[in-house]
Amino acid sequence: MSNILHVGLNCIEPILDMPTNRSIPNKRWHLAFTAIYSSRALYSLLNQKKKKKSRKLPVPSNPSFVVLNVKPEAFSSIDHTTLTAIVNEKSFNKLLEFGGIEGVADALGTGIKNGIDGSVNNVALRQEAFGSNTYQRPPAKRLFHFVVEAFKDLTILILLFCAALSLGFGIKENGAKEGWYDGGSIFVAVLLVISVSAVSNFRQNRQFEKLSKVSNNIKVDVVRNGHRQQISIFEVVVGDVVCLKIGDQVPADGLFLDGHSLQVDESSMTGESDHVEINSHHNPFLFSGTKVADGYAQMLVTSVGMNTTWGEMMSTISRDTNEQTPLQARLNKLTSSIGKAGLAVAFLVLVVLLVRYFTGNTEDENGNQEFNGSNTKADDIVNSVVRIIAAAVTIVVVAIPEGLPLAVTLTLAYSMKRMMADQAMVRKLSACETMGSATTICTDKTGTLTLNQMKVTKFWLGQDPIEDSSLISTDLLNLIQQGVALNTTGSVYRATSGSNYEFSGSPTEKAILSWAVLELDMEMEILIKDFTILHVEAFNSEKKRSGVSIRSEADHNTVHMHWKGAAEMILAMCSSYYDASGRMKDIDDGERMTFEQIIQGMAASSLRCIAFAHKQISEKEHEIRETSQKLEEDSLTLIGLVGIKDPCRPGVRRAVEDCQYAGVNVKMITGDNVFTARAIATECGILRPHQDTNNEAVVEGEVFRNYTPEERMEKVDKIRVMARSSPFDKLLMVQCLKQKGHVVAVTGDGTNDAPALKEADIGLSMGIQGTEVAKECSDIIILDDNFDSVATVLKWGRCVYDNIQKFIQFQLTVNVAALVINFVAAISVGEVPLTAVQLLWVNLIMDTLGALALATEQPTKELMERPPVGRTEPLITNIMWRNLLVQALYQIAVLLTLQFKGESIFGVNEKVKDTLIFNTFVFCQVFNEFNARKLEKKNVFKGIHKNKLFLGITGITIILQVVMVEFLKKFADTERLNLGQWGACLGIAAISWPLGWVVKCISVSKKPFLSYLRWQEHHFLLYVCTKI
Repeated sequence: MSNILHVGLNCIEPILDMPTNRSIPNKRWHLAFTAIYSSRALYSLLNQKKKKKSRKLPVPSNPSFVVLNVKPEAFSSIDHTTLTAIVNEKSFNKLLEFGGIEGVADALGTGIKNGIDGSVNNVALRQEAFGSNTYQRPPAKRLFHFVVEAFKDLTILILLFCAALSLGFGIKENGAKEGWYDGGSIFVAVLLVISVSAVSNFRQNRQFEKLSKVSNNIKVDVVRNGHRQQISIFEVVVGDVVCLKIGDQVPADGLFLDGHSLQVDESSMTGESDHVEINSHHNPFLFSGTKVADGYAQMLVTSVGMNTTWGEMMSTISRDTNEQTPLQARLNKLTSSIGKAGLAVAFLVLVVLLVRYFTGNTEDENGNQEFNGSNTKADDIVNSVVRIIAAAVTIVVVAIPEGLPLAVTLTLAYSMKRMMADQAMVRKLSACETMGSATTICTDKTGTLTLNQMKVTKFWLGQDPIEDSSLISTDLLNLIQQGVALNTTGSVYRATSGSNYEFSGSPTEKAILSWAVLELDMEMEILIKDFTILHVEAFNSEKKRSGVSIRSEADHNTVHMHWKGAAEMILAMCSSYYDASGRMKDIDDGERMTFEQIIQGMAASSLRCIAFAHKQISEKEHEIRETSQKLEEDSLTLIGLVGIKDPCRPGVRRAVEDCQYAGVNVKMITGDNVFTARAIATECGILRPHQDTNNEAVVEGEVFRNYTPEERMEKVDKIRVMARSSPFDKLLMVQCLKQKGHVVAVTGDGTNDAPALKEADIGLSMGIQGTEVAKECSDIIILDDNFDSVATVLKWGRCVYDNIQKFIQFQLTVNVAALVINFVAAISVGEVPLTAVQLLWVNLIMDTLGALALATEQPTKELMERPPVGRTEPLITNIMWRNLLVQALYQIAVLLTLQFKGESIFGVNEKVKDTLIFNTFVFCQVFNEFNARKLEKKNVFKGIHKNKLFLGITGITIILQVVMVEFLKKFADTERLNLGQWGACLGIAAISWPLGWVVKCISVSKKPFLSYLRWQEHHFLLYVCTKI
């Protein structure tokens, strides 16, 4: 697509302005652009002048503009089709046609070391020429889609059919003016229920779309203007130099520029699980969407967005928001069971009403017998049968608690939104509710319990602490600087000689680089120029060390190997050490013990101990060992030890204590040594001062790994801290805990944590330090890497479960009361006191408005005062059975009294009596909604002022009920009530409050209520069998 650039004549100078510190390729490209731009501008102006003269047009008052097609000149030697083909086809021939990777970089105006010019104009130019790094998503589902889905419900279709019949016969019998009320009322009520349901699902879908955009917005390290910086993946452009490390997602298609030991997992593209090695000689091609499995590198971006295979594939995929959580599955079973009972009752009501009608036991409004054999018109018979069927179907509508799945959806959607504000992004819905049942949290140390703000506070050379770097010998100082500058994945940037340094990389790398530059006066750029890196062994969480072999440009006969990593591991590889004066000394058993004590002393002060070691070999010896692609790991010389301080997060101790008080065990799993781990765990409150290795509270990963399966199962509950652990040890612990019946939540940030995150019931990845691989394997992303947010997620998980239980109690109370009242009335008097429209209104306020009111209750401290909910605990507890049965029985007693004695008690006619029953029933639900807020606590009004939505919905329900009774008489089939009658309705309903208070004084057994029924059934069968 051509790139049209409109440039005003008065804007030419700033556009052609070129920085002096630009790289050679960038200078060339900008000089070419300037020359082409100027010649095109002059040519266009002359042409324009000639045309104006020939046409004799008046000169416009506004300044003239020049339309330039810049794209062919700016990137005249290459286009996106060719770039796409080079990588997609893995074509070395096409790559060589452009002069290899350097030629492609030159054609794209990219400096291999300094990257592209990061100015807004240049980035916009590249986006116009090659596209942006975004892909077209399938269109989001519209509101109409959810309306159609709601219409597919069988019960709704039956009701609409009945409404249509009722409408038709009503108009035929009473005319259009009066006959539409019954059928039209049902139509309006059904459409209202459908609308509310569709809007709720539509809003939830929109929320998922927003969360999807946030989760896809990955941060990427790029080099622009010689400066390493983080940008959004959507801002990556063709020509960018991207820095990759273990666990990163490759953000676009591109070519390998520089790096070491790079291996990529291409299973997302090819389906092959084997890692692919990437290098400049045999396979420099990198594909968007793949994951870095090992090593680190820099890549040149050649294709972005829809020009990549990944972009094409992702544009056809939409995120499925129909994921069914375990709780939703359980509720669907409950809904099905209740629905079957409702169908049975509705069928009985249908049979009874039909029998009573056709046997002549029913009367019309005037007291005449409705069915009189052959004298009754066919239209009247059909109309009456339709009315009876509608009543039976409406009972089914009320009986089936369709609000239960909706309540779960609303609760999860609301909690997801609030958890996002509390620094937790939910990737899988099921994690919200599962977190409420968590019994154990296995957490990392670095960045989760600590601030991840590392600083070198101790430095030892030999067996002496060093406070002043001027005391270090020159040769030894050079070795330290080499080991820091060349054995790192971090970088140092300084814009000008007077400006501050900027350090990039992992927190540990940044701490060491900062110390070496600021304390030891290390010049990183000079060291990189003076040495050639021959081989790199990248750091990972299993080896806990990294190594590099280098050759000096001044001495080609000697190869230096530098190692850096966990202090005790590096020490074990050393046979000698340098003292402060630079002399080499052998390490005997006594010396080794002294070094171990130094390491333990720093670790006991909560310092992370890092050691540096060195070995010098000849070029010939290096060539012999080069075939094995392994650096020497023995007979090294210890250079020095550094202690890095990473302070605990403020408030982490309180968060840990909150979890422990809530019955959740917190275990710390870290790669640090046992002394550092114990010190941090004690500081955070995970470990009490009297707990140590003697009672097996602290264990090393290797020891845990070497236990027999029986020993592991026996000791896993006692373990509070696991030090020097590998990702496999973490996975092993998760498996053991799950086998013992625990619900396990695990935090992780590294690529190697992926198996443990997948295995856990709830995987929690870190948003800042977490790799993309870890995030993809997790259920929830902790955006601020803070353990306090983990505790907040636990609280929200319990809140979700609690809110759903509240709604179940509220809903089942209505179901039981409505079913019994209609059934008894139908059997006894042959009619139902609550009409189809009235029952649909009750269905609406309890299913949708009730779900919305109770689903939005916020977490309270009380939630963290109870033990976790087990995997096998019933959804409806004995406490809930107690509450709902008492309230339902009260409502049944009151409403049946009104049904049979209401006319005489209030001195009213049948129409007013039915209105009193309807009004009292609705207000009983409104008052009972308050009772449902607290399942166990007697004070149901505590914290109600914080839930504005609950109060608002309650107010709206009351207002709409007044409108239904007083103003929509024909629609709702009601009569107006006087103040005394309104007071009676409210008074009867209000008794549910003191009744709820009294009921909560009754203690109940912890044994599930339904288990008694099963026990009785079992014993009855045994009794029958013995008798037979």
